[in-house]
Amino acid sequence: MVRLFIAIDLNESCRKTLSSLQNPLIGVKGRLAIVDPSLLHITLKFLGEVPGDQIPSIISALKTISSPPYEIDIRGIASNNPRQPRVIWAEVEDGGRSARLAGTIESILEPLGFPREQRPFRPHITLARVKAFHPDIPGQLKAISQSELPGSAPMPVTSFLLKKSTLTPRGPVYETLAEVQL
Repeated sequence: MVRLFIAIDLNESCRKTLSSLQNPLIGVKGRLAIVDPSLLHITLKFLGEVPGDQIPSIISALKTISSPPYEIDIRGIASNNPRQPRVIWAEVEDGGRSARLAGTIESILEPLGFPREQRPFRPHITLARVKAFHPDIPGQLKAISQSELPGSAPMPVTSFLLKKSTLTPRGPVYETLAEVQL
């Protein structure tokens, strides 16, 4: 079995901007697991544990997708729950393009036995996970989110990736299995 997901990779400029958003999180009370900037991405679909012999059919299906390239903008920092966050992320604006791409991926992979995600798709980039909550975290996140966003240019999205994720004690290790050009 292989742990798989489909994602949009980020360029170095975007990673640099996101790293500067992560820096203030280091001083937040409680305990956060900050995502290594080299691992930051936008997940389009998490496939989970998949038999290795199914990978070629997944790649073949993904390569049938035709979508024009587009751009994303980082719009700030948010969390899954303003009162007691578990996940802190960067908000992404793209005019709905990532959601349309994710929907196409859902449609292409459903016949292969991958159920559709029931929650609405919301493009985001996970920056940190809250491991030990502290009551000051919501206020600290609000202050960080209201601070000036470091300058970043829109990032072009010209492809998406099928990634293998191997979980290790030091964090996940990602390997690209296929790239699909838009």
